[in-house]
Amino acid sequence: MEHEQLLTSDIIPAAPATTIRRKRGPSLSRRTGQTGNVFQHCNPWNPTAPAYGRYWIDTPERRRRQTITLGICPSRSIARRKLREHIEREGINSKEAFTTNTRPAATFRAQAVKWIASLGTRRRKPVKPATIHGWQHSLDKWILPKLGDKLLADVSNGALRELVDQMAAAGLSPQSIVNHTKVVKMVVASAVDSDGDQIHPRKWNHDFIGLPIIRKELQRRPTLTETEVTEVLASTKGRYAALFALLAGTGLRIGEALGVKSTDLESDYRVLHVRRSIWQGQEQEPKTPNAVRVVDIAEPLARLLQDYVAGKTGYLFATRNGRPLAQRNVLRALHATGKKVGLHAFRRFRTETLRRARVPEDLTKLWLGHSKETVTDYYAGGLQKDEAWRREWCERVGLGFSLFGPHGLQNVVAIDSAKVA
Repeated sequence: MEHEQLLTSDIIPAAPATTIRRKRGPSLSRRTGQTGNVFQHCNPWNPTAPAYGRYWIDTPERRRRQTITLGICPSRSIARRKLREHIEREGINSKEAFTTNTRPAATFRAQAVKWIASLGTRRRKPVKPATIHGWQHSLDKWILPKLGDKLLADVSNGALRELVDQMAAAGLSPQSIVNHTKVVKMVVASAVDSDGDQIHPRKWNHDFIGLPIIRKELQRRPTLTETEVTEVLASTKGRYAALFALLAGTGLRIGEALGVKSTDLESDYRVLHVRRSIWQGQEQEPKTPNAVRVVDIAEPLARLLQDYVAGKTGYLFATRNGRPLAQRNVLRALHATGKKVGLHAFRRFRTETLRRARVPEDLTKLWLGHSKETVTDYYAGGLQKDEAWRREWCERVGLGFSLFGPHGLQNVVAIDSAKVA
């Protein structure tokens, strides 16, 4: 029926489709920089009234206005110049400021977790477990309780100053305070963008922070004398006596000494190859590339080791189940002799012995596993292959103490080094 048919003219046209525009986030490519604007609380411009400047700053949530005081400006053009200088000085239009302010807010604690997790697996200069353990202790003990909940962007000179004041009030030594602040700096610097640039670049002001100056002459470096080394060896037996004699006679680090195996000694027991280190019962690479080295052994100590190694396989200084000794047990055995020093004291004693004998510095660095510092050190690297020269100096130096050591299953007995030589 005609009345039931709709005419074309009676059809209501459909509304055009509405395009939903997605809100665009912050983008550096769309930024052309800004100069801001200046104003006064009066009109017209008053040369004696204070002037103010406004500009936009980026935040993780949105852009917002920032207002600053420019002081007395005789004219509007002078006020504009001051504002431009401020914007340039503060880097408001820089890529670094944009990346820092628009990145999702992260706490210092969250970044510290990411940083610690990356240390042992990074491609360049992976960090040893012992070092990671020390940095984690620094975070847990001092840094995270103070800075953990702060935004990473807020950890600046002021925040670090408060932490330094807290550590100084607690009586920490200057070296400890410096070590803890280094961890803070490394965590902040570890936050980088997709181009590898630091998100929160910092210019640390040590004077403002109050960072103490380390006076090396006041640092405590306990060592042992010849008499004390002899007393230690006379007060111990078996494997501990042999271990202490090896430490004092070679200057090995304790982790290196605990990692020594019978196969690391040459057939005449006069040369030891340092190939590994032990930390918390696990093998790892020595501390540095220079720590992988050969160490020449004086004749009296070589004879002691020959007797001690007889019939042993695996680690020379091990428990009954073949596991390397724990450092805490070795330290307990040392303290039982009445010498309340650390195991590094043996290494310092050996260094002093080498210095007294005027051993060439190249050879001292080789035996102790210290790094080469100059181009000349690298040029003279072939000296380590001159075994006759090394042995001559080794015998000239000797041990620097009277040797007592185990013979088979017997207790420690004296060895007359003069007769042996």
